[in-house]
Amino acid sequence: MNPRKRRVPLLVAGLAVIAAASAACATGDQSGRSTAERQAEIAAKSRQVMPFDLERTTHRFAKTGTGGEQTVTAEDPADAQQIALIRRHLSEEVTRFGKGDFGDPASIHGGEMPGLRELSAGHDRIDVRYTEAASGARITYTTADASLIKALHAWFDAQVSDHGPHAEHG
Repeated sequence: MNPRKRRVPLLVAGLAVIAAASAACATGDQSGRSTAERQAEIAAKSRQVMPFDLERTTHRFAKTGTGGEQTVTAEDPADAQQIALIRRHLSEEVTRFGKGDFGDPASIHGGEMPGLRELSAGHDRIDVRYTEAASGARITYTTADASLIKALHAWFDAQVSDHGPHAEHG
């Protein structure tokens, strides 16, 4: 048999393995879970960390040239309880993030969450500020460090992916 003809089935088999691995990564995480399963797990973990109701709020992650803005708002602008819970939680997170403590996101998304390690290590080069927003609150992240901007953007993307219907790019 021609040596070239023997390589074709091996090449096809190799491409099939790569395609299957790529599909698994695109539809879930490395453990083989689907995106829906991952998002359900994240929602359950979020309820242990975030005091507000995920079904009654929305997270928005807007990337900027100097970092980004994370906004959480109540779906109902008259929902004073959710708005107060959002504001208290985000205010507390700003204090923790400013000290390099990203334990809450790690406990929800896992310690290997994209950008998390870099943000924790570089926290002293990121200005993290809290402001109230209509129906909620906002955290603004600003840095001149290009690697930290990249980490923030990766962190935002991971959150939008993990939170599914509870989050969006802003």
